[in-house]
Amino acid sequence: MVRKAVALVEARHLFRLDNEVLAFRFTATLSDRAGAAPYERLSGPGRLRLWLRAAGLGVPDVSPAAFQDALSLREAIYRAGLAVTRTRRPDPGDAAILNSTATAGHPAPALDHGLAVWRLSEEAPVPDALAVLAADAIHVLGGPDRHRIKACEGPGCAGLFLDTSRGANRRWCSMNTCGNRVKKARLAHK
Repeated sequence: MVRKAVALVEARHLFRLDNEVLAFRFTATLSDRAGAAPYERLSGPGRLRLWLRAAGLGVPDVSPAAFQDALSLREAIYRAGLAVTRTRRPDPGDAAILNSTATAGHPAPALDHGLAVWRLSEEAPVPDALAVLAADAIHVLGGPDRHRIKACEGPGCAGLFLDTSRGANRRWCSMNTCGNRVKKARLAHK
C-alpha cells in the first residue's frame, strides 16, 4: 500500500492529472504542444506504466511495442480532438486507430468497494488499458457534448478539455496552471 501511495505522489509530480476527461488527461502527457519546445512526459515504458497506474489502469509491465501503440493512440486522440474543436470531422486514419484500439482490448467495468473501476485481463492488460482510453475518447469526441471540446488558450498549451462551464466560456485547460499563468502575466504588466 505504501508503494502505491509513493507511486501516486510521483505521478502527480510528473503528470498533469487534473483534466476531467481521461482521454484528454492522456493527451496532456505531451504538454506545451503549441509552444516552441513541447515537453514529453512519457519518456519510456516505465513512465507509461506509472501514468496508467495513476489513472486507475495499473499494468504489471509495458513492452516497447505497447509503448509505441500508446503514443500512436495518444496522438490520434489529440488530432481527433483538435479537429472537433475546429468543427471538423476527425481524420479517418485517426478514427480507425481509435476504433481498432477500443475493440482490441477486453476491459471489464466493475464496482469495487463502491467505486467504478476497470478490470484488466492478465493476458493483455496494456491493450485493455488502451481500449479504455480509446473508448473514453470515442465517447467524448462523438458524444452530445462534443461542441464543448476546446483547446486551451494558455500560452503554448493547446491542451484539450471539455468546457462544462454554464456559459461555455472557459478558456484554459486548468485554472491552476494556464489560467494562473495568464493572470500573473496580466498583473505583471500593470
